[in-house]
Amino acid sequence: MKRLRRELRVRALLLALPLLRRAPVWLGALAGRLAWSLVARQRKLAREHLAIAFPELSAAQRDAIGRRSFANLGRSAIETARGDASNVELSAADEALLRAAHAEGKGVVVVTGHIGAWELFARRIAALGLPCGTVAKEAHDPRITRLLESQRSQAGVRVFWRGAPMSAREILRFLREGGLLGILIDQDTRVAGHFVPFFGRPAFTPRAAGDLAAHLGAPMIFGCAHRLARGVHRIVLRRVEVARTSDREGDSLALTAAATREIENEIRANPSEWVWMHPRWRTQIPEIARKK
Repeated sequence: MKRLRRELRVRALLLALPLLRRAPVWLGALAGRLAWSLVARQRKLAREHLAIAFPELSAAQRDAIGRRSFANLGRSAIETARGDASNVELSAADEALLRAAHAEGKGVVVVTGHIGAWELFARRIAALGLPCGTVAKEAHDPRITRLLESQRSQAGVRVFWRGAPMSAREILRFLREGGLLGILIDQDTRVAGHFVPFFGRPAFTPRAAGDLAAHLGAPMIFGCAHRLARGVHRIVLRRVEVARTSDREGDSLALTAAATREIENEIRANPSEWVWMHPRWRTQIPEIARKK
């Protein structure tokens, strides 16, 4: 039964994709608001996480953020299907920051999260003409994986699949040859990670970005794309600076923590643009889990 439901979902998505590319963005927002009302499990998770992040707000205020977050996710789905990054603004100063980091010749590790329009963010950066890539997990269905790879490749973004043989070596080679590698680090996934503070709680955070920057001595940049108005986004870029030492483990931890602080700061400033329904604090430090 589970396999049948998954097959039906995949077929429905593939059939709907041409329609999504033509659908108005407001329709995605409406679908997101409906999801807030209808999908009880995800609404419950969002409420729990918003209470962790913003205990000073009332339940009504947190619910308002949650509804807008679901609506933003719906808008983003339509925008991703369209794939048009022409209305994503990048300031001259931020472009100069990125090009200066690239000019160091060690590759650039770009850390980001599921904030705003993360797919359009990648496509706009790729439009600069620099070699761009991203690390991603294969979808449950190979048809979806092929679709994602095709869409990103057409935009100039090379995809390194986590489960692919030799992927780690290819990523190292890509960075050593001057590539910009984007990695999302704001979710609790089944990969190697560090526990770092996130909204006052230890959060298990993917460490690959910190490991790569520490190992190669590559600069790390945080970036995301915020929604300014209907169909218009603006990219924010900042260099993640920590003291580099000969201790790669310590440097990786420090870089991961600093990048996570950048993500938290952007979420605090734009809380409705993050995916609050994700179980961000799912993995616990063993000592804490045992006490419970």
